[in-house]
Amino acid sequence: MAFRQSERHADELQTHGYTVFRGIVPPSLIDDLREACTEGRDRVRALRGVQVQRFQPISAFDLSPQPFQDFRELPELGEAIRRALTREHTYGDPSQMGVLLEPGESAWCTHWHRDSRDNQPHMSLASWKAAFSDWRCFGQSNCPLYADSSLWVVPGSHVRPDLPRETLRFPSRPVERPDLEAASPAARERRCREYAESMPGALQVHLAAGDYCLYRSVMWHMGSYLPYTRRATLHDFVDTPTFAAWRAATAGEARGLREQGVPAWSWWDGVG
Repeated sequence: MAFRQSERHADELQTHGYTVFRGIVPPSLIDDLREACTEGRDRVRALRGVQVQRFQPISAFDLSPQPFQDFRELPELGEAIRRALTREHTYGDPSQMGVLLEPGESAWCTHWHRDSRDNQPHMSLASWKAAFSDWRCFGQSNCPLYADSSLWVVPGSHVRPDLPRETLRFPSRPVERPDLEAASPAARERRCREYAESMPGALQVHLAAGDYCLYRSVMWHMGSYLPYTRRATLHDFVDTPTFAAWRAATAGEARGLREQGVPAWSWWDGVG
């Protein structure tokens, strides 16, 4: 069934923090993107080993630019994003967009986090809170070229502070990760799954090839990856000039804190 834009998408984004444009990328373009991403996967594995889970930005890997340009110029997708967010939102910049891959040997997962608070050690909490409610900031997307159920989210967390049960689960920074060392392949997979499910309210997002998941990255989310499940998922900012300026400013603040010798996560007080 062809994609149909609906007010439902904006409503879902506002209410849940994410929405999915089902089947919005045409099959012919999926084929072209798969070919380019396979080349990128081979190159990054040769450079960084088979466990690497992404290459980013795509502009750094000397791939055929045409499939990514065609993706960036999909009129239905651009219009769907603008209707769900604002007219100033853009996507598909090759200097920013990456591709998420399956690990080549064993299961792996990220930690539960809210961007940028929980994955940037010297983030200014005041700056993060100031941008938290600005819908021009923290737009992000996953667009799988193969069926992908790697993304986990906590719906509704994009518009509120941490709940007491979330703080109880992850009371300190850096956020706890599952212990995967010395575990068998099946045990690693099980531990990743149990870790994902341990977050109160966690939901696994199931995407088909050619779907486009648009979400706010201040929502609690994580990724859990399996080596036997083929993956090539376009991962991208859904950007605005405001968000780009905020990232540049906070990167400068973080550099300053590091240069001053301020300890990582020193701002964390257990309240989101």
